[in-house]
Amino acid sequence: MRKAAHNLERRSGSGIVGINIGANKDSEDRIHDYQNCFAMLAPLAAYVTVNVSSPNTPGLRGLQHRDDLTRLLDRLLATRDGRKIPILLKIAPDLDDHALDDIAEVVRLSGIEGLIVSNTTIARPVLNSRHAGEAGGLSGGPLLEPSTRILGEMHQRLGRAVTLVGVGGIASGEDAYAKIRAGASLVQLYTALVFHGPGLVVRIKRELLSCLERDGFATVSAAVGTGVKN
Repeated sequence: MRKAAHNLERRSGSGIVGINIGANKDSEDRIHDYQNCFAMLAPLAAYVTVNVSSPNTPGLRGLQHRDDLTRLLDRLLATRDGRKIPILLKIAPDLDDHALDDIAEVVRLSGIEGLIVSNTTIARPVLNSRHAGEAGGLSGGPLLEPSTRILGEMHQRLGRAVTLVGVGGIASGEDAYAKIRAGASLVQLYTALVFHGPGLVVRIKRELLSCLERDGFATVSAAVGTGVKN
């Protein structure tokens, strides 16, 4: 945390910097860890992601439960103390309807600015690799469908009350468009960059424009949520 703060303080470039905060694996007070991270790093960020969905920290996903999530967000909002630093909650794709209802209600009542859908999955669809059974979060192509489905579910519950960010399996303009149609105003990608390099961003933008023109949308915002039944 301190090293990250030091590097960010020395940063000279422009652009959007989001900071993803979590808790230590062996922490006795995980909410306190989030609060410490937020207090030190939030002033250096354009937004802060509150990651309660990493499958690589045992027990962390329990913070998605209503009472714990309420306590966590209340603590962070108190720490923010009126500063205009957007808080976005990052959730898992492995949630049932009851959990989604609870999270949507907590998010709406808290007044945070956004929701990132989603983190990696602990599910194991049919995979060819001999490493398919390893523990941890699965990203990339197999994550596209479940993460987009959960994104649509949260759009149904929240509408445009908060900003929704679509993440998971994006490797083309069509993939990004699917996220937008499911309710995302912004998208993020990571795994596809490993396979295709940074030039992928330009290709996705070009393909996305073709998708919008094909369906008669003049802007991305006009397409947001149009694939979700209300």
